[in-house]
Amino acid sequence: MRITYRDAMRDSIREALQADPRVFLMGEDIGRYGGTYAVTKGLLDEFGPERIRDTPLSELGFVGVGIGAALGGMRPIVEIMTVNFSLLSLDQIVNTASALRHMSGGQFSVPLVVRMATGAGRQLGAQHSHSLEGWYAHIPGIRVLAPATVEDARGMLAPALADPDPVVIFEHSQLYNQSEELGSGGPVDISSVRVRRTGEDISLITYGGSLPKTLEAADTLAELGISAEVVDLRVLRPLDTEGIVASVRKTRRAVVIDEGWRSGSLAAEVMARIVEEAFFDLDAPLARVCSEEVPIPYAKHMEDAALPQPAKIVAAVQAVMGTT
Repeated sequence: MRITYRDAMRDSIREALQADPRVFLMGEDIGRYGGTYAVTKGLLDEFGPERIRDTPLSELGFVGVGIGAALGGMRPIVEIMTVNFSLLSLDQIVNTASALRHMSGGQFSVPLVVRMATGAGRQLGAQHSHSLEGWYAHIPGIRVLAPATVEDARGMLAPALADPDPVVIFEHSQLYNQSEELGSGGPVDISSVRVRRTGEDISLITYGGSLPKTLEAADTLAELGISAEVVDLRVLRPLDTEGIVASVRKTRRAVVIDEGWRSGSLAAEVMARIVEEAFFDLDAPLARVCSEEVPIPYAKHMEDAALPQPAKIVAAVQAVMGTT
């Protein structure tokens, strides 16, 4: 069955609501409007306002309500419209949700799922185009997921809701219209990387909205005689270091693709772990393709120039391989 990323996410929410009466959804415009990206369209009519709760424009407030509900035994799914707005709720996520198990000596847990759209490419300007996944991946006490495929969009929510600790799910806005064949539609692993394409010459390590671009670059590289393995991180915290290193030890070269800015990026962390664990397995220096160090522009041609693109990935690989 072919299904879009958007519909897969909606189906996973619907299934969670049907399976457990403790699950409810809350966020801005998720009810009557159906969600900014139409993920929650129709759920209000199906489940009613007690379980599909529109909130005021106060991320600090309603994320706090979600934490309280989780502490009280519920299983809330909190939708933050975009990652940019999540900055208003950082106190709740970083100082409260992530720390309560530690601060209570294991007496309390916060089984909260926070969903948010992330990324650029839709001409939404600098204030609505951030990729801040690396910020959240820095925080102990939370699990950070970045589903890049329809299968993961469909299957990651159930295990996230079963996790006793907070889980943050990043949904790249450019993926919602993507469609793929969906198999069983069951839960998927939320602890390890997934090799999306096998290869022998170089590992391309990426996540989220950069996965389709990386796969496109791998197709181009194949035409140039370079066999690229594409590794989808999927889980940004905790990173599956073993899975990353296994691919790099196989190919002996790597390029990391990350829509975050280069400085302090998740790409830098991945590269550091490769150097720590597999330095003597490398046949060439590591490289990365990140967003340019500027606020994301509004104009389409400038926005495209600021973001990782297949051509940039191909050029980086050719430089590492010494074929330019």
